[in-house]
Amino acid sequence: MRPIPLLVLIACALAATSCDTRTRASAARTDTVPAAKGDIMLALETRVVSARVHAGATLASLLRAHEVAAADAAAIVAKAAAVFDLRKVRANQAYRLETTHAGTVRGFEYEIDGDRFLRVGRATDDGLIARVLPIPKTRSVEIVSGRIDREHTSLVAALDAAGETIELTLALADIFGGDIDFTTDVQPGDHFQLTVEKQFRDDHQFGGYGPILAAEFTNAGRRVRAVRFTPEGGSAGYYDERGRSMKRFFLASPLKFQPVVTSGFSSARLHPVLREVRAHLGVDYRAPAGAPVVAVADGVVVSAGMSGGAGRMVHLRHANGFETEYLHLSVITVTAGRRVRQGELVGRVGSSGLATGPHLDYRLKKNGAFVNPVTAHRAMPPAEPIAAGQMAAFDVVRDRAIGALATSAVSRVANPNAVEQ
Repeated sequence: MRPIPLLVLIACALAATSCDTRTRASAARTDTVPAAKGDIMLALETRVVSARVHAGATLASLLRAHEVAAADAAAIVAKAAAVFDLRKVRANQAYRLETTHAGTVRGFEYEIDGDRFLRVGRATDDGLIARVLPIPKTRSVEIVSGRIDREHTSLVAALDAAGETIELTLALADIFGGDIDFTTDVQPGDHFQLTVEKQFRDDHQFGGYGPILAAEFTNAGRRVRAVRFTPEGGSAGYYDERGRSMKRFFLASPLKFQPVVTSGFSSARLHPVLREVRAHLGVDYRAPAGAPVVAVADGVVVSAGMSGGAGRMVHLRHANGFETEYLHLSVITVTAGRRVRQGELVGRVGSSGLATGPHLDYRLKKNGAFVNPVTAHRAMPPAEPIAAGQMAAFDVVRDRAIGALATSAVSRVANPNAVEQ
């Protein structure tokens, strides 16, 4: 037998790898389908592509790139548009396409978000059918704990060190936002723990967080606890051990965590741009450009737009004679006349107007007069407590939830060499 020349081997290898240059995730397999009713089975090559949507792509352009038959591509777009807004197809989302060698589609799936996916497949009559389906997940309750120290000086850093994502940080900051200002109050030695529902996909990949069930944060030696409870006929909320709502009339800050106060409320301050002494009627928070700015309380947007030296500013009116202003924004996400809820995004940190760098100038008025936001927020009363008739049910939920946290704390003390996660 003569040896095969090296050039022939190289040519064969190049031909094999040139079958599909669009994605390394492509695979081909051979299935069998009947060529006609009652006829013999014929081999049919099927190609499966698993990839991600590239920037600027649409469903139609994506199908064209994979050489899907024109009739099938048009049918898929029409069927998919009937159940999902195709304008919301986003870059970097995963998709899976299964086609025959002739470009006929056997199935298409697109991941809409962490909870849903679009599926287009063949019906029994060989037509196409489109559906939006939930992503199958399993759920488990896990305990997460962390500590503020010199290496992890913020809630973001502490939870990142515990292996968690920014979504959990935001959720925890929302719960304690009425009691703890995460922009100024956290300090080395603070620590926390919580129980949270985690979701996992069938392939064991992390699929997102469910609700936090209970949480405990020790700040400067003061322990604050919160338990999730759903009153009869109401919606779920967080309450302290006595059944008082964790929600305050105002959040502690319009920024959730990490930035620091660079200039406080003052009747006389040297303006950093104008270089003249004038009153500073708010609080300056240093924060990165683009950081989210949220409404500190329910209210109505009085104005939203450019306002001289204040740059892009949002002005909200709240109950009980309160008004808030958010200055120097880079982006505004609300419009005048619109109602906003506490914690809703109103804009993003910027440096518009008279500003030397990205920061938020936050201001608070009471009956038309500016007041110190930091002291006013701390004096805000809590929302309504749990009704007396539902306290027995709350006690059961609270004891079980706090018991789980206590068990975690005892286990860590019993094993001081254990790695805190």
